[in-house]
Amino acid sequence: MMNIYARTVAALAVVSATMAIAGQSHATVFAAWQVANVPFGDTLNVRKYPSGTSQKQAAYPIGTVLQMTGRCTGGTNLLDIANQPPWKQQQAVRYRWCEVWHDPAKNGGFVTGWAYGKYIAPY
Repeated sequence: MMNIYARTVAALAVVSATMAIAGQSHATVFAAWQVANVPFGDTLNVRKYPSGTSQKQAAYPIGTVLQMTGRCTGGTNLLDIANQPPWKQQQAVRYRWCEVWHDPAKNGGFVTGWAYGKYIAPY
């Protein structure tokens, strides 16, 4: 367990440093959102590209906390709307795809994927 945690922290540090050097706005901060609004017994599919027909990378059950990069389709940025009430944040992303930073194989190989906004909520 500690080994996975250590690898996760190391991976996030490397990514944060790389993005900071690249000078991208909001690059070193992740927004924590959770899986919500999926039907009982179902999961949220995180996909390779922002499309329901794109390759599925992983599936997460309701309540799973996700690390969001902040970027969503349509120009919405989760970090820019973070000060709004949760219902308003959810409304802003309801029909958008938002980028997730995750480890689908649970082996320290973090990648980006996309989650449909209807099924995520601020944590």
